[in-house]
Amino acid sequence: MSAGQLATAATTTIRRTGTIDVVVPVHNEERALVASVLTVLDHLATLPFPSRVTIADNASTDRTAELADTLAAQHASVRVVRLGEKGRGRALKAAWSTSDADVLVYMDVDLSTDLNALLPLVAPLLTGHSDLAIGSRLARSARTTRGPRREIISRGYNYLLRGTMRARFSDAQCGFKAIRRDVAERLLPLVHDDAWFFDTELLVVAERAGLRIHEVPVDWVDDPDSSVDVVRTALDDLRGMARLGLALVRGQVPVARLGEELGRATRRSAGGGVSAQLVVFALVGVLSTVAYAALFLLLRSALGAQGANVAALLVTAVANTAANRRFTFGVRGRDGAAVHHLQGLAVLAGGVLATSGALWTLHHLAGTEHRALEVAVLTAANLAVTVARFVLMRTWIFRPDGRPPG
Repeated sequence: MSAGQLATAATTTIRRTGTIDVVVPVHNEERALVASVLTVLDHLATLPFPSRVTIADNASTDRTAELADTLAAQHASVRVVRLGEKGRGRALKAAWSTSDADVLVYMDVDLSTDLNALLPLVAPLLTGHSDLAIGSRLARSARTTRGPRREIISRGYNYLLRGTMRARFSDAQCGFKAIRRDVAERLLPLVHDDAWFFDTELLVVAERAGLRIHEVPVDWVDDPDSSVDVVRTALDDLRGMARLGLALVRGQVPVARLGEELGRATRRSAGGGVSAQLVVFALVGVLSTVAYAALFLLLRSALGAQGANVAALLVTAVANTAANRRFTFGVRGRDGAAVHHLQGLAVLAGGVLATSGALWTLHHLAGTEHRALEVAVLTAANLAVTVARFVLMRTWIFRPDGRPPG
């Protein structure tokens, strides 16, 4: 279906049931607020469906709150949501969560995005074709005017998202987005950021859940008076990516359940359990292997090869079990910890037999004077043991069904 057909279908649908709520989050925007809201109201008046503007004032200290109240008093289609703390994400959560509109829109107060993109943005949501929609400044047919610094940071950030988070959308941070209210009700509780990373977290979680994200190329002109600290925002976004990425690989974000609730479950959203655990297990395994090699070399002279092997395995196995219990399989608290460590020691016994056997074989064939070769052979043996350890941890020690082994 073409954009024109979507718009026509959306117009027909909205005339019957649809409503639009355009949320404009603001903080100390007394200079731009009135003109921007009036411009949005004029544009909404040209569209054939019910709509309103919500001013989300988050902790302004200038005349923004006063001007917002005046606009609401003068225009029945303007409402004000006031928050005591700053944060774009916090403002959007509050405004979207209290709205009864069918489609919830967000746009920046500077109106950098051409408003002619609004109907193409909301059309696929109103027809039920998509769940979220975003404006993209990086799409091929988009036209943007901004300085090289912002352009490089924006493109670099989105390339990083695609490389590290497997994101498929092209522009995470464009201040021009829309979401269906029924989707927002289920998605917003899973989004923890209250500031600038909110947009990215919203989109990544939605995409992992199998939700449909529609992209609209936009005409966008950079606001030279923008108060956004680009470098600080970029650093905050990197921290947010690290937090969200870790939560996803630990399985702490229920994306599969969200996809099922909204009827959008896909192989990508439903199949992340084992692969996510493997990623964390591999990271723990790499650190454990490095620690084992260091301990082996440190203890080799005092305890001999076999003694150093057993001692290094014992120390790193206890740490490995604790790390995998906490990070790979998400088991918290002390309940069952002793049993888990005993089971881990049982697995360790198998590892000792395997590595000691490999070491004995090496000494039998090549002698005992090859320290580097000893480490290489033991590392290879430990990798094989690690694979077996993961299988045993998943199927025996930390059973995914939560039942005690037996």
